[in-house]
Amino acid sequence: MKALSIQEAKKLKVVNIEKPKPNGKDVIVKVQTCGICGSDIHYWEAGGPQGLVMGHEYCGVVVDAGERKDLKKGDRVTALPISPCLECDACKSGNIHYCANTWTYATGLSLTNPGGYAEYMAIRPDMVRKVPNNISDEEVAMVEPSAVALHGVHLGEVKTGDKVLIIGGGIIGLMSAEFARLQGATYVAMTETNPARGKFAVKAKAVDEWFNALDKKCMEKLSIASNGGFDVVIECCGNAPAVTSAIQACRAGGTIVLVGVALGAISVPLTMSVMAEQRLLGAIAYTAKEFDCCIDLIASKKLNVKKYISKVVGLHEGQKSFETLTSGKDSAIKIILKPELKK
Repeated sequence: MKALSIQEAKKLKVVNIEKPKPNGKDVIVKVQTCGICGSDIHYWEAGGPQGLVMGHEYCGVVVDAGERKDLKKGDRVTALPISPCLECDACKSGNIHYCANTWTYATGLSLTNPGGYAEYMAIRPDMVRKVPNNISDEEVAMVEPSAVALHGVHLGEVKTGDKVLIIGGGIIGLMSAEFARLQGATYVAMTETNPARGKFAVKAKAVDEWFNALDKKCMEKLSIASNGGFDVVIECCGNAPAVTSAIQACRAGGTIVLVGVALGAISVPLTMSVMAEQRLLGAIAYTAKEFDCCIDLIASKKLNVKKYISKVVGLHEGQKSFETLTSGKDSAIKIILKPELKK
């Protein structure tokens, strides 16, 4: 079958790999759609693991239900891509997202479990979720990133009347803004280095204002807009300048949620956080309940994810799509791959 895999740094290629075979356990699906995630971009930029078939934001049609007796051929599904052990303290407390084994065999994030950048895939059965018929295949691919954002907003404990700053205008930042609004935030701002994305965020009514992070007076403007500092800052970039900005923009006693992933060590002015008694929280993935909640919110039309889908393309346009998303100039937010689309 056709799949899109990492060849080297910033290079993807459509290759032929073995199609997953029914084993009486895993759920085998024909991939309908799969979103390109920020973590996928990190792997692409790093160039490895070589041969990795990414993709963990997907919708599929069941070909073989494996051990799931409640599923049948033709059902539309998605899944949590993680691989928790279900035996450790984290799992038993409901926090499967930070189980030590969660990412070991994660779908689309490990060589042993190819992801949705392929025509077919095998999925751990207990992670599979059947989706309602009133959600399109493209919307289903938006469930996973929505859950990431929801988890960050929950950790930030955003409440009615809060002033919230989102750092980064990618899909996680935009969905974080959406959830901050749903939680009652009365003012939501965003910083972004890409003017096209910043303007889009305002046009899409995700935020009230956007501020150019490259503007030397950005911090001054943010202080004025927030009347001295934001109650909650959700950082969605994962680099030193972004985390530093989060610390500087957050009020004394405020909360900073680090949703962005920094692959290496970064240097930030922690003394400022200590002196202001800010809360810094790391955020990884989501709980199963949050994932299921996003399916319900999209199905009930309380969460509009369609406006963030920039385009749907075939695997053959994967390389070009990654280049577009990292150009720093394009307004594209979420590009979704559809394996059945051919040249």
